[in-house]
Amino acid sequence: MKRSEINAIMRSAKKLFADYRISLPPFVLWTPEEWKTKGPEVQEIKDNMLGWDITDFGQGDFSKTGLFLITIRNGNQKMPEKYPKTYAEKLMIVQEKQITPMHFHWNKMEDIINAGGGNLIIKLYNSTADEKLADTDVVVSMDGVQHTFPAGTEVRLEPGQSITLTPGLYHRFWGEAGKGTVLVREVSMCNDDANDNCFYDPAGRFPQIEEDEAPLHLLCNEY
Repeated sequence: MKRSEINAIMRSAKKLFADYRISLPPFVLWTPEEWKTKGPEVQEIKDNMLGWDITDFGQGDFSKTGLFLITIRNGNQKMPEKYPKTYAEKLMIVQEKQITPMHFHWNKMEDIINAGGGNLIIKLYNSTADEKLADTDVVVSMDGVQHTFPAGTEVRLEPGQSITLTPGLYHRFWGEAGKGTVLVREVSMCNDDANDNCFYDPAGRFPQIEEDEAPLHLLCNEY
């Protein structure tokens, strides 16, 4: 991805958050110059990869295959004594027809919450022992109500609705065409993007960046 594209995505996201009256934590808005003034007091932000996370999953077309995230809070599975939080929280923006590729997490359980805007479509499969797609019914909780769906069902989350995704449950999601951009919240167990993502097809988690202009804000893997 070009840095200019990432900067434009950040500006668009800040406008959307302002429209929804969502205030961001101070560290999210620090400039690269402000980061240079910080010391060990911000190590939690660095170690737990809080902040901006914009990815095209190595596919080269963010609008088609990509995801915007901001990690607001997070613990650390590798350093639980230093960072004892057992939970994480993210804000996500999903565009119409913009796909997050099929994947599951070995350890993380998460609630995906449609916080406003359009509809979020999530395609679900159980995983097999060898990490393939299982042809078995999927049992999930949606806002406290248990549902059973055939393998490959595309579940629609309208604003206000949520779904609990358990470890080993394959999911792919996108914004429903014609319904608008989706603001999504994720509440989960500790997040570890370096070690806890199993993609069904090969995908890169963090983008390769072409530096065609100065960064507006640093991404969470750039501190």
